[in-house]
Amino acid sequence: MSYVLDTNVVSALMRGEAGCVGRFRATSPNEIFVPHPVIAEVRYGLARLPRSRRKTALEKRAEALFAAITRAPWTDDVSASFGAAKADLERRGVRLEDMDVIIAAHALAMSATLVTRNTRQLARVRGLDLEAWE
Repeated sequence: MSYVLDTNVVSALMRGEAGCVGRFRATSPNEIFVPHPVIAEVRYGLARLPRSRRKTALEKRAEALFAAITRAPWTDDVSASFGAAKADLERRGVRLEDMDVIIAAHALAMSATLVTRNTRQLARVRGLDLEAWE
């Protein structure tokens, strides 16, 4: 089984939330992937923080975490999955942020489970396997 991590799960790992960290540690590293859009969202969040010890600590945790997780590649299959999912959402009149659809498309293209704390919204993407690490 493969897992693609959503931004909110990476953030929980950076904060050291016990339940999420426990699930992460209990899963084989070769089964966990992070797409570049998640890294971009985390970097944006960090860039918005004022200079502080907290920011420095979070940046160090992000670096360590990103060094430990394999990237989910953005392939032609990811682009095709994004196009199909976005078009399906639009046909049904369902709004979902593009970054969320892009991250979901990575999981779809890899036949992986998307690990998120936003299951209610992301369940709108048809065919997406979701799991919450609390």
